[in-house]
Amino acid sequence: MAVTHAELANAIRALAMDAVEQAKSGHPGMPMGMADVATVLFRKFLKFDAAAPKWPDRDRFVLSAGHGSMLIYALLHLTGYEGVTLDEIKRFRQLGAITAGHPEYGHCPGVETTTGPLGQGLATSVGMAIAERMLSQRFGTELVDHRTWVIAGDGCLMEGISHEAVDLAGHLKLSKLTVLFDDNSITIDGATSLATSIDHLRRFEAAGWAVERIDGHSPDAIEAAMTRALSSTKPTLIACRTVIGFGAPKKQGTAGVHGAPLGAEELAAAKKALNWPYGPFEVPDAIRAEWLKAGHRGAKAHADWEHRRSSLDDDAAWTFADHLEERLTEKASKALDELAQSYLKECPKIASRQASEIVIDAVTKAQPNIVGGSADLTHSNLTKGKSQKPITPDDFTGSYIHFGVREHGMGAALNGLSLHGGFKAYGGTFLVFADYARPSIRLSALMHQPVVYVMTHDSIGLGEDGPTHQPVEHVASLRAMPNLLVFRPADARETVEAWRFALQQTSRPSVLCLSRQALSPLPEGEPVAAGVAAGAYVVSGWSGARDVTLLATGSEVEIALKAAAELAGRGIMATVVSMPCWELFREQSEEYRAHVLGTAPFVAVEAAAATGWHEWIGNTGAFVGMKGFGASAPAAQLYEHFEITPKAVVAQALKAIGAEA
Repeated sequence: MAVTHAELANAIRALAMDAVEQAKSGHPGMPMGMADVATVLFRKFLKFDAAAPKWPDRDRFVLSAGHGSMLIYALLHLTGYEGVTLDEIKRFRQLGAITAGHPEYGHCPGVETTTGPLGQGLATSVGMAIAERMLSQRFGTELVDHRTWVIAGDGCLMEGISHEAVDLAGHLKLSKLTVLFDDNSITIDGATSLATSIDHLRRFEAAGWAVERIDGHSPDAIEAAMTRALSSTKPTLIACRTVIGFGAPKKQGTAGVHGAPLGAEELAAAKKALNWPYGPFEVPDAIRAEWLKAGHRGAKAHADWEHRRSSLDDDAAWTFADHLEERLTEKASKALDELAQSYLKECPKIASRQASEIVIDAVTKAQPNIVGGSADLTHSNLTKGKSQKPITPDDFTGSYIHFGVREHGMGAALNGLSLHGGFKAYGGTFLVFADYARPSIRLSALMHQPVVYVMTHDSIGLGEDGPTHQPVEHVASLRAMPNLLVFRPADARETVEAWRFALQQTSRPSVLCLSRQALSPLPEGEPVAAGVAAGAYVVSGWSGARDVTLLATGSEVEIALKAAAELAGRGIMATVVSMPCWELFREQSEEYRAHVLGTAPFVAVEAAAATGWHEWIGNTGAFVGMKGFGASAPAAQLYEHFEITPKAVVAQALKAIGAEA
């Protein structure tokens, strides 16, 4: 007897119920409700080969409603992904299991992005869909022709990031993006009517999407809607009317099945209602065989693709492989070398954002897979190289993206571009608006994605725009984030090397905190490249014996140098240390750190909050910086007003060594 759709879907439901019950923790309702939709998708539409999770031309499946993680774990297990064993299903939410509470990229094969923070998966999928279009235009549909499928819930669509992502996707006509909306009208608190009365179909339609609503438990309706999505010229939203916890007699359709185990009695009743007369974690061989067949369905398409790739001529094969490798190329590295030499020779006094613009122009000419954009601040962030052409809804041959005023969505899209593969992604905004993008930056760090965030206007040095735009606590808060490199370069040469190090990364994102105001070049001859790579280094004075050590970053290194010169006039030996990246300095040997820092009293200067500085200056060191928010005035006046000046540094240095002012 042929295995039915219902039996295949119920295998998902049963594994989800059993795993959550055994863990005494989890969310069974969404997997039970969306099992029919997922079954049709994986059996008939999703292009994948379970034996090759990293096949570049696979469809991407994103479970944006990550709390329902047992849906994807059940699918990966049943379709035969290596490592997603029944034992791992039984270890759901346990320490060391690949079946974590929410899907984690790099932790479990087949998981394309970390989800759980609602809306992030949907927004990340927009970046994936952009990446597919860009690669397809560069290499043709013979090599790049796949789709992005998303399962999203009411919570995903309530989150503000979804509005940013949906708008951008509609504008760019990302027709290979399909969102399967788990339209069950339930959130944790209860019915969605408690908090919203929005019509999502009209909302998506207004943003340029094709939309329709179907019965999410009708295999025929699901298949027909997905078939229509394949030929759409717009991104598609399919609102799948489902019952959360489908099959649980007393709890289905209620918030009670959203985020808690069913309980033994209700679980048994659900299995009876679903006609699933099997024990915990038991799936009959015939059903398993049918699911494994679905897992191998894409094997031929994968083999055909490998044949097409192997048939490329040497140059085309090398170009495609090089694009996918995402390393800093020798040509781009040479361009950075030449730029560093020109800065050393010319000693330009320019803002670090201007130096960054010149870097971007050089590396994007040298390395075509470096792509980026800005959240509507292109001419302030200076994130567009002269040769870069913006992508448009009808032309994806460019390498620059106008993200619009959507910092949060931009960060997620950058993650999507990076996760998809084929691109090194960067994006810009003002440093103060890093708060708008922070959840996406955090996911870059959590997923080990080497996205580069270009954050300009990094201090009170931006001047008249005032405290709403002047970062104070932002550098410290970013430094607090694990696996994130935070650079604050002091001049044009340090900016080149910060970019170099950021582009060399394969598993860490970077934030470049860049100035609006011009920065004087550091003294000639200092080992800037090695110094930035080490995170901190001596830029002036004695690396051995000294009377006082002045520590600074970014625009305040110049202040420290002027203070050191004044102290030298008084016969006081002051060493100036530039600390462009604390994270890298922290990774150096104890001997190197001791060599740079010395044992003399410390004075630190940074036009930002003092938070974190005591790691370097201890409890006795002095700090010259911000103690509150900024103000609206020209930059020079603000530095005087807030006493972030050479005079203030000198006073603190004299006090630290017990000398008279």
